[in-house]
Order: sequence, then C-alpha cells, then structure tokens
Amino acid sequence: MRQPIHIHAKTPLLLATHLRCSSLALLCCMVYQARRQRCRRAETLRLEIGTMIEGELVDPRIANCYVSEVSLNPGGKSARVYVAVDSAVPDIVKAELDTIAGLEAAKGYIRYELKERMGVRHVPDLAFLADRSGRFQARIVELMDRSRKRQKTPAAQEAPAE
Repeated sequence: MRQPIHIHAKTPLLLATHLRCSSLALLCCMVYQARRQRCRRAETLRLEIGTMIEGELVDPRIANCYVSEVSLNPGGKSARVYVAVDSAVPDIVKAELDTIAGLEAAKGYIRYELKERMGVRHVPDLAFLADRSGRFQARIVELMDRSRKRQKTPAAQEAPAE
C-alpha cells in the first residue's frame, strides 16, 4: 500500500516518480508551472510599474495613464508593457506618443527600481506600447449603436403606415 504524500507545487518530479507517471505527464506539469510562474511575474511587473507611474515618475510628458497588461516572453528576457492613456485628454494620439517617449526615457530607472523591489537578479527588457483596445472597443460600440438605431427607424416608420 502506498503512503499518502503531501503535494507541493515545486515538486513535480518527485510526484511523477512517486506515481510512476509518464514523461509526457511530467513535461505537462512542468510547462504548467512555468506558465503560472510567468503569469505571476507579469502581474507583479504590472502592479509595480503601475505604482511607479502613479507616484514616482515626474516626467511632464507622461499623461494620466495606467498599465493595462504586461506580456512576458517565455524566456523571461523581455516584456511588453501596454499602457492605456486616459481618454479625457483633448489630443489622445499626441498624449500617447508623449507618454511612451517619457516611459522609454525612464526605462533605466524603472528597471533599477523593479530589481530592488522584486529582489531578483535579472529584470526583463521593457518595451512600452500604447494600448488602444479601449478606444477601439468604444468605437465598435458606437458603430453598433448607430446600426441598431438605423434598423429601428425604418421599422418604426413602417408600423404607423399600416
């Protein structure tokens, strides 16, 4: 009879050998753990960079913005940081360009602070990109509303004629 084991997230090899699993199951378990670790690290980067943008960076080019997503490459050597600028700005395209330029100028400081805060040896190279998905989504909703209104108006005109 097998002894009950305590499963720990960092012991897939021990678990696989104890259960006599195939190497494919072991590989799947390791890939799953690597993906979870990458997601946790990306979320930590998102929170820390967002905190820096809110309070520590004083570059006048950086508009009111937030970090919407951090996409970490599988090797962990580089990351894409998607920044969404507040839509209340009069010229949003210029504000996006200025914000990205300000963040690129502060990239060295951001990486240094991330290294100190996270306590890691290597911080990924950061590439700042404007996140326009919110604006595109708002435009799609606006176009769909127009389409719905057009469909309702001919139906409303035909109904009283009968």
